Amino acid sequence: MTMKITKIQIEKFSIPFTEPFQVAFGLITDSESWTVKVMTDEGVYGLGSAAPLGFVTGETMDTCYLVLKMLAEAMIGRDPMDIRGAHALMDGLIYGNGSAKCAIDTALYDIMGKKKGQPLYRLLGGTNPTVYNDITIGIDEPAKMRAEAEKHVRERGFRILKVKTGIDLQRDIEALTQIRQAIGEEVRIRVDANQGYDLETALTACKELESLGIEAMEQPLPWWDFDGAAELKRRNETTVALMLDESIHSPHDASRAAKLQCADYYNIKLMKCGGLYHGLQIADIAEGAGVSCMVGCMQENKISLTAGISLVAAKKAIIEADCDSFIFFPGDDDGIAGGFTREGGVFTLTEKPGLGIEADF
Repeated sequence: MTMKITKIQIEKFSIPFTEPFQVAFGLITDSESWTVKVMTDEGVYGLGSAAPLGFVTGETMDTCYLVLKMLAEAMIGRDPMDIRGAHALMDGLIYGNGSAKCAIDTALYDIMGKKKGQPLYRLLGGTNPTVYNDITIGIDEPAKMRAEAEKHVRERGFRILKVKTGIDLQRDIEALTQIRQAIGEEVRIRVDANQGYDLETALTACKELESLGIEAMEQPLPWWDFDGAAELKRRNETTVALMLDESIHSPHDASRAAKLQCADYYNIKLMKCGGLYHGLQIADIAEGAGVSCMVGCMQENKISLTAGISLVAAKKAIIEADCDSFIFFPGDDDGIAGGFTREGGVFTLTEKPGLGIEADF
């Protein structure tokens, strides 16, 4: 007989950041998300997480909860192994709402992994559980950003830094100059402007970044400006790679960006695209277009981070990981056990089936 979903439980997860985190479009002070537990008539359950962020996913915690309740009711009695059918159902019920759909999607993949006795990264096609992850530095006074970079490199063992920029180019370059002087040439650096520049500023930034050995710039232009992104890539004569993040919410967006030749990289975020099902599609589109990918995160807990890191381990086109939000919680820990372990910037996924995380609710 076919396994059936019998109940979906939704619980709030909230934890403050150790310090407020500044990006070009706002200040983030904590992690609020909804944790989902999908239960079946065979006793197998799956976990998922929704971390809405209004200026990225268009959702608030309140609207996300309402959508989760609607999706949960619609999923009762369905086969949890039919993930394609689940997405057809969810997309037919409501447009967008990527983080709510991601929570259901991740829980279904967790169930599938448990049912097949495979860790998620192997279920998705991966063979190596090790992923090299970056750590992000928020916008602050240049001296404070330099000190933060030194801490991440010297004390925490990270070898890849992602530095937030986009409010003021001159100040950005001053901070990056101090960071590069402090950590040396061996540590990789990329920047994320979070839509903070216009075209000419972005072109100037590329030249300045190249002189500092910065390898990539993420989303310098507004999310909707695909034509501008294509012109920026066409006119960029530096070695600095260009990445789209807020522009890529769906496989359709990835296809459009590929057709226009907008970027060298796409940043796949499960909360934007609705989970692993569409994340896999974006990675395949990118690979076909000769574009590389990174999997990023927002203010997420270890459930969705494990899903994201598993996607990195599974797909050839995904060569970078930016799944670091739990490190900004007190004690570098969100209290969720399992999923993966960390040694510096090296993350190793569990070999337990599914996500390898057990629920305590």
